[in-house]
Amino acid sequence: MSRTYEVRTYGCQMNAHDSERISGVLEDAGYRQVADGQAPDLVVFNTCAVRENADNRLYGNLGHLAPVKASTPGMQIAVGGCLAQKDRGEVVRRAPWVDVVFGTHNLGSLPVLLERARIEEEAQVEILESLEVFPSTLPTRRESAYAAWVSISVGCNNTCTFCIVPALRGREKDRRPGDILAEIRALVAEGVIEVTLLGQNVNAYGVEFGDREAFAELLRACGDVEGLERVRFTSPHPRDFTDDVIAAMAETPNVMPQLHMPLQSGSDRVLQAMRRSYRADRYLGIIERVRAAMPDAAITTDIIVGFPGETEDDFQGTLDVVRAARFASAFTFQYSQRPGTPAATMSDQVPKQVVQDRYDRLLALVEDIAWAENKTLVGRTVDVLVAEGEGRKDGSTARISGRAADNRLVHVTPSVELPTPRPGDMMTAEVTYAAPHHLVADRMLGIRATRAGDAWQARASEPPAGVLLPMPALRP
Repeated sequence: MSRTYEVRTYGCQMNAHDSERISGVLEDAGYRQVADGQAPDLVVFNTCAVRENADNRLYGNLGHLAPVKASTPGMQIAVGGCLAQKDRGEVVRRAPWVDVVFGTHNLGSLPVLLERARIEEEAQVEILESLEVFPSTLPTRRESAYAAWVSISVGCNNTCTFCIVPALRGREKDRRPGDILAEIRALVAEGVIEVTLLGQNVNAYGVEFGDREAFAELLRACGDVEGLERVRFTSPHPRDFTDDVIAAMAETPNVMPQLHMPLQSGSDRVLQAMRRSYRADRYLGIIERVRAAMPDAAITTDIIVGFPGETEDDFQGTLDVVRAARFASAFTFQYSQRPGTPAATMSDQVPKQVVQDRYDRLLALVEDIAWAENKTLVGRTVDVLVAEGEGRKDGSTARISGRAADNRLVHVTPSVELPTPRPGDMMTAEVTYAAPHHLVADRMLGIRATRAGDAWQARASEPPAGVLLPMPALRP
């Protein structure tokens, strides 16, 4: 029988996409994805170094697996991703039962390293300092049959003082537009109808080959891909956000009216300390121009509370920008010291209780605004792409969930007069209720079966991976 594997992913969309490549590389080497709840022959941790306590979470899970591995002949454990890139030999020192440690630049080496570890009966550590081959050339096992991530660049040229990502993923490397579009067309041929363009600083795309308008041109080119219904991108940097990108978004029908643009702070003084090369007025000016071109656009953001030296006046500046921007939602974070970043050594760290208080006040404001913005959509008709894994039940009424064009989560009540849609199909429904984090549509008006739904159905009919012994759940 083929060896089975499980990939555990932490962190951002880039890590999630890397995990799809790790799965693809393993399956190309003859591995099979393990059945849910069963014990794999191989566990791969794809780690993140950005979140607080990332290392504690990893080593806790590795400790949990140690006795399982000891009692399971032939089982292997691999650790990759940003934390592996940063800590290198530390992983094997603290968890000597790990078989392979690999970095962000050599995902394709994993099967060879695993086999070498098995033959030599010792841990293999391989960390490349820079990207040699763009990872999109690797085989990929996508989690979704109807939606896909497409990397247009890797790495980052910025030097934000709170972020360690550039040190781990290197300077920006851009793919050629023809390669990106060829991948998108191949995905559409497989049934995909939605793609999300990925980059650490996605709208700086083109910097490596000297074309400042490359990102806007790429968005417009996506509009010419027949069968591609939805295009999204993440995450842009306000410094590089230009009017040609706004025009391309507004004028390309399949580019969705949605923008996720990190703010981080509304204080110019804090932005300067963060080395964020824009100020609050410029940020709000971008939002104003986006909404002038796309009045229904939903804008979301990232915000850090309690950056070193942040005063109450600085924090009030952030609240002022949040009130002015009226975000549809925001990912809010309490600043934490990340070893290896300039901010970690700054002397004026904000006391944790102050950070917590500011975080609570920010979260309350963000949710109040998001709820008010969602309420304006009650009575509107929305097109919802049915999503797998986002369903919920309210009382005794089962609802089918998915994403509207602006990426809001919508729970739709099925109609007895219409067939049940599949993940990847499109529903048209009227919004009847708004909550801070989702919409409810109790009036389903129509269903459109799609090639994406066909692709999902074909994948769902594949035979299960097999039956194995259960393994205890790992720590989230």
